Amino acid sequence: METVELARLQFALTAGAHFLFVALTLGLATLVAVIQTRATLGGNPVHQRMTRFWGQLYIINYAMGIVTGLVMEFQLGLSWSGLTEYAGNVFGSALAIETLVAFFIESTFLGLWIFGWNKLNRWVHLALIWVVTLTAYASAFWIMVANGFLQNPVGHVLEGGHLRLADFGAMVANPAAQVAFWHIISGAMVVGGFFMAGVSAYHLRRRTTEQDFFRKSLRIGLGVALPAVIFTATFGGLSFETLQPTKVAAYSGSAERMAEAQAQMVAAHGPGDYLPPVAWVQTAGTTMMILFALMLFFSAVSVLLMFVRPIVRGFRLWHWLLTLMIPVPFATMLAGWIFREMGRQPWAVYGLLKTSEAMSPVSAAEMCFSLTAFVTVFAVLIAVNYWLLARHARRGPGEVALGDRPIEAPVPVPSF
Repeated sequence: METVELARLQFALTAGAHFLFVALTLGLATLVAVIQTRATLGGNPVHQRMTRFWGQLYIINYAMGIVTGLVMEFQLGLSWSGLTEYAGNVFGSALAIETLVAFFIESTFLGLWIFGWNKLNRWVHLALIWVVTLTAYASAFWIMVANGFLQNPVGHVLEGGHLRLADFGAMVANPAAQVAFWHIISGAMVVGGFFMAGVSAYHLRRRTTEQDFFRKSLRIGLGVALPAVIFTATFGGLSFETLQPTKVAAYSGSAERMAEAQAQMVAAHGPGDYLPPVAWVQTAGTTMMILFALMLFFSAVSVLLMFVRPIVRGFRLWHWLLTLMIPVPFATMLAGWIFREMGRQPWAVYGLLKTSEAMSPVSAAEMCFSLTAFVTVFAVLIAVNYWLLARHARRGPGEVALGDRPIEAPVPVPSF
């Protein structure tokens, strides 16, 4: 493989893996916040225990996602210095806001939420998890603003061979970012909903003594998953209005449309092959559509089955299938990400900077070493995250460490 292909493969594997952590983090954060709101308003001890159980799984995934995100950021300087040198002054502003405003606030308030159990006022503690959730949304928003610029560069001027931000509002309002943000958020709700429903179904299938706990969790998970699937499909359909002509032509498979799109790009940018990898675009897009149909069908049928009490309590086949559905939203998110990113090739910044021009001056041997190191690290992190999530999910709510410490009695101060 050529050096640029190795660099693309490295970024695809690491960014795709990190994306899966982010999707589950966004979905679980919202579900935990909703459950804690019900616990705070109603005082139901079951909801309070649900908050702790699902909150602990959220924290595990969040921590591993942070590690993968930090490792992934090294790639911009390591492999893609041409991109940061050419366009970093523009999309880098969105990444800086994401780090300084969204991520730092999110992690700070999450720390207060974790260590504030039984110490803070219940309303203050509830406010903390909502701040965490909203800042997680803000973090995703600014990431999509940066990505949206790469997909549809707006709000910039070219000075001295480098791009400079000229209209911050235009970059933020970029349709390629706005529609994609809501598509990602609703997709994350699908991931979180099916994860919660699948883990709950696992325990119900095994005839757990925590029937009320996991039946409530199952209802919440499916109750979120079904509308989220519909919203995701809606914004996915809207996003087709913002796709590049070459991506649309490649996905359609029409030789006439591809020839027309290629001719337009040649006229604008000179000789070259400007069509994205057609097989990748079509396979990813088709896979995304098929898995969406599967999730819509299964979530709709499952919501109907929830109204039948004997089935909810004892239908082991349904519980087994719900557990098997846990990885399906992850696979759908990956397919959508491949469709979005492969579809803008051969451009790093669409219409302005080719991927081959965005590369750092590294050799193929150096890129092979880097690829091996990154893939090894991410494989270990994914394996550890899966093991921790599966271990704590199987244990159930009886062995949750989050929030299990009672309020410490004040230490008496001796008087003199």
